[in-house]
Amino acid sequence: MKQNYFTILLSVFCYLNVFTQQSSEVYLAELKQENDSLRIDSIINISNNEGYDNQPSFFDNDKILFSSTRNKQTDIVLYTIKDGTSKWITNTPKGSEYSPLKIPVKDAISAIRLDDYGLQRLYEYDLKTGKSSVLLNDLKVGYHVWYSNDIIVSTVLIENRMDLVVSNLKDKTNYTVQKNVGRALHKIPNSNLISYISKAGDSTIVNSLNPLLLEIKAIIPLIDTSEDVCWTKNGNLITAYDKFIISFNPSRDKEWKPLFEFKEKEVLGITRLAISPNGNYLTFVSKDSPDKIIEKQVETFNARDLEAFAACFSEDVVVKNFLKDTLYIGRKKLKENYEAFYKKTPSIEVKVASRILIGSTVIDQEVVTIDGKQNQQVAVYETDGLIKSMSFIRDSETTTDPEVIVQRQLDAYNARDINAFLNLYAEDVKIYRSSGELRTDGIDKMRNSYTDYFESTIDLNCVVKNRIVIGNKVIDEEYITANGNSYSAVGIYEVENGKIAKVTFIN
Repeated sequence: MKQNYFTILLSVFCYLNVFTQQSSEVYLAELKQENDSLRIDSIINISNNEGYDNQPSFFDNDKILFSSTRNKQTDIVLYTIKDGTSKWITNTPKGSEYSPLKIPVKDAISAIRLDDYGLQRLYEYDLKTGKSSVLLNDLKVGYHVWYSNDIIVSTVLIENRMDLVVSNLKDKTNYTVQKNVGRALHKIPNSNLISYISKAGDSTIVNSLNPLLLEIKAIIPLIDTSEDVCWTKNGNLITAYDKFIISFNPSRDKEWKPLFEFKEKEVLGITRLAISPNGNYLTFVSKDSPDKIIEKQVETFNARDLEAFAACFSEDVVVKNFLKDTLYIGRKKLKENYEAFYKKTPSIEVKVASRILIGSTVIDQEVVTIDGKQNQQVAVYETDGLIKSMSFIRDSETTTDPEVIVQRQLDAYNARDINAFLNLYAEDVKIYRSSGELRTDGIDKMRNSYTDYFESTIDLNCVVKNRIVIGNKVIDEEYITANGNSYSAVGIYEVENGKIAKVTFIN
C-alpha cells in the first residue's frame, strides 16, 4: 500500500533559530545511608513543569532551590519539602537565572543571570526585598560555590572553555587556579576543601582544592563523560551513571563502587546531584522519559506547532528509512522540510495505535490520516533527552503473511528445535544490532551459535508482550528467560519469499 504522500512525509522532519533547552525534571528522594549501603526511597517529581527544570541545591534542610522555565524565561523556584509547596522567587523579564545557591549567613541567594542582550554575571537576590545586585562584575561565571562569607570559587567562561577562579569579595581579587574545568563544584564535608572537575588532561578527574592555600590534589577519575558529583554527609563521593548511583570513599576505596539502581522508568540519565545538609534528602535531575518526549512530538506535530515540534529533536538528529537509509541530518533541515510539508498539506493527523518502549528506544505504530486518506507506518525513535534519530518503516504489499512465519520460528525457539527454527530463515540471513552493525551473516553462523545455546539453556523461553505487523515486517516486544535471568528485547523480522531474511535486535 505504498502512497506518494508517504515519500513526502518521510522527507519532512529541525533547527531552531533560538536556543533550545532540553526538557528535564527535578526529583526529590529520601536518603538513608549506613556504611557502604545506600537506600533511596519516596522519589517524587518536585518540578512537574513543561520544559527545562534543572540545577537544584538545598537552601536548608527543608527547602530546595532550582531553575525552572516559565513564559519563555528561566526563573528560580523555592520548594518546601514539609508541605510540598513551590513559589517563584525571581522574575527577570529581560533575563533568566540559573544555578541558584544560598548565600552564607544571609537571607539571600546567588544565581547566574543571563540577560537577553547576552551579558552573563553572578547576582545576589535579597529574598525579603526582591532586589538584586552584581556580585562579580567582570567575570562571566558558569557555576559557583560559596567557600565562606567572602570567598567564591567559580568556573568562568573563557573563549571555548571554563577556568577555575577563586574570588575574594572583600579584597575584590580574582585568581585563576586552573584552566579547563567542569561544572560540578562542592564543599567537601568535614574539611576546609572544595571539589571540582579537572578536564585539563586526557581524562576527567575529581580534584580537591584549598582556596586559601591554593593546594590541589587528585581524588579519582570520573567514569565516562559524567561531570555530576556530590558528597554525602559521611564523606562519600557519589556520581550518577545513567540510572545508577556509584560511590567512592577517598579514605578507603581504590575505585568506584555500585550503590543504587533506579527502577522508575521516568528516571533516566541522572544529572545535577545535591544532598541536604543533614544528609536526609537527595535531589537530582532526570531527562524526560522517552515516551514523554515522543508524546510531545506527536502532539506538537498534530497541532502544527513547528517550533515546539522541532524542539523535541536534537540539533544533529538523523532521519532515515529503516534501517540505514539516511534521508537527512539535522534539526535545521528537519524544520525546513516540515515547514514546506505543512504548507502543501491542509489536513494531517497522527494517532499512536501501539507503542513499544525499551530503554531509550520508542517504537510507535502510527495511523496517519492525510486529507482524509488513512494509512499506517511505524516510527522507531532513539532518544537521549531529545530525539536523536527517527527511522520510518512503511507499509507495503506482500504476498506472504509474515506473522505466520515469525510465530513458527518463535514456537521452534521455545521448543529448542534447532532444525525447525533455522528452517524458517533464509540461507543468507543477516542479523543486525540496533545501530545497523551486522552481527551475524548467513545460516551457518546462526546454526553454530544457536545449537550450543539451545542445548545448554534448559529454561529458555520467549513470550511476546506486543506485536506490530506492517508490510513484510513483524516487530515483537519479547520477554526472554535464559539461564535463570530474564530481560526484554525487541526483534524486527523481515520476511522475503517465505523466509526470515533480516532481523534487527534492540535491547
